[in-house]
Amino acid sequence: MTIGVLIIAAFMIIPLVIGFFAATKSTKTSEDFFIQGRGMGAIAVFFTVAATWWSSFAFLGSNATFYTNGPVYLTALAWNLLFGFMYYWVGKRVWFLGKRFNYITASDLLGDFYNNEKLRMIVAGILLVFTIPYLQIQLTGGAYLIEVASGGVIPFWLAALMFYFIIVTYVWVGGIRAVAWTDIIYGALLFFGMMYAGYYISQHVGGPSGLFEGLLATSPEHLTLPGPQGAMGYPMWFSLFAVTAIGAFMGPQIWLRMYSVKSGKLFNLMPFLLGFAAIAYMGSLLAGFTGVLLEPGLANPDQILPVMLMEYAPFALASLILAAGAAAAMSTANSQIHAISTIVTMDIYKRYQNPKASQESIIKVGRWSLIVFSLIAYVMALVVPGVLVTIGIAALAGTAQLLVPTIGAISWRRAHPTAAIWGLVVSIAVVLLFTFVPVLKNPLGFHAGVWGLLINTVLFIGISLMLKRTDKEVVSRFDTARNEYNKLYHPELVDGEIDTKREAL
Repeated sequence: MTIGVLIIAAFMIIPLVIGFFAATKSTKTSEDFFIQGRGMGAIAVFFTVAATWWSSFAFLGSNATFYTNGPVYLTALAWNLLFGFMYYWVGKRVWFLGKRFNYITASDLLGDFYNNEKLRMIVAGILLVFTIPYLQIQLTGGAYLIEVASGGVIPFWLAALMFYFIIVTYVWVGGIRAVAWTDIIYGALLFFGMMYAGYYISQHVGGPSGLFEGLLATSPEHLTLPGPQGAMGYPMWFSLFAVTAIGAFMGPQIWLRMYSVKSGKLFNLMPFLLGFAAIAYMGSLLAGFTGVLLEPGLANPDQILPVMLMEYAPFALASLILAAGAAAAMSTANSQIHAISTIVTMDIYKRYQNPKASQESIIKVGRWSLIVFSLIAYVMALVVPGVLVTIGIAALAGTAQLLVPTIGAISWRRAHPTAAIWGLVVSIAVVLLFTFVPVLKNPLGFHAGVWGLLINTVLFIGISLMLKRTDKEVVSRFDTARNEYNKLYHPELVDGEIDTKREAL
């Protein structure tokens, strides 16, 4: 227990040291606090994107899903590629427009292109409402891992409170720079923890070959879709692939990691790097499937990896791996808390309450927002039950709906604000109905988020084709910006002036 507590102490102290060091590099401006002055380098970008993208959902939820539902979570290999491609294709264009027009949040870009204040508020509302539950599961997962790693010396409520306090402290003093620098350590810990935990635990059933032989003999349904419960077939495989990647990519924390990048060339490497990093899920597969043989019938599947580590691994090793899992939770939680404070500060306070706010006032509001929304997530972690993957997918289904108007803003001059509003409102209603009304849950086996995206896309395209933009100045300004982007990064698409026929098509 002493070793476990020491490991947890180191885990808590390191980010504080990094946060205070990051604060010495701060320029005391809101742009520096929220997006590091658009100067984030290659190493920090990769690790902060990867560590923010992977979370308790990845560390605990992946093992639990392999344990209860079989191979459906292998779609993670594909959704990492989809996420990487979107970060390259969509993210690079968002970054360019952000730099061109000085955007900081998603509402900045979408509100500017669609020239609509209602849409601004809808986007900010969606991001706030659906990010808080995802933040909750980070605190829940991280606190549980700290409790186990300490041998029960630190109870859940105190572990969650410590988790909350540490994050708020180093984000308060260092902003996104502190978040990105700590993510370098957290990302490395997470990759090691996922890979080594699965390999080590599987040795207790004869390694990977012995594991699959055992499953084939005792639980072959774990090796094929639709899994042992018969509910995770190809529709859910596709649903997880689409909703998880798109929902995480459209989260406010990733928007900040698009705007923060120093050079557009950094986007080109992300599909390869994130695709390569996905091999860590092989560790989750080994751990989850080993649990089927060693610990069948566990009441809470999210606990399968901690239970096996405490049972079959030396306490010091188990504590170190669980600390790596807590790093996964903290690396996402810190980014989400910071992103929520950005929305509250820039999209609400500065936009509507105090447009002439000083840099000092903006940073002050951002810091106090960290405390308020972290406290909300802390209370939810204590009183709102639920399986991590279930809560996570529901939250991601909401933020995923923003992809449709975002693609319209960066690529289609006919995209209409009315279409964006109706697409978002109706699709969010569909997500909520299909998630919380039992008789409507997962029609034809597809998750609510997939149905939302389908209806959103149809409404968006249909209404945009029926209506015509009258704000020609805004449309022309974005045409010019897109042409500048193509001249810099895709000169083969540009022939002198803007190809109006191509734009019309």
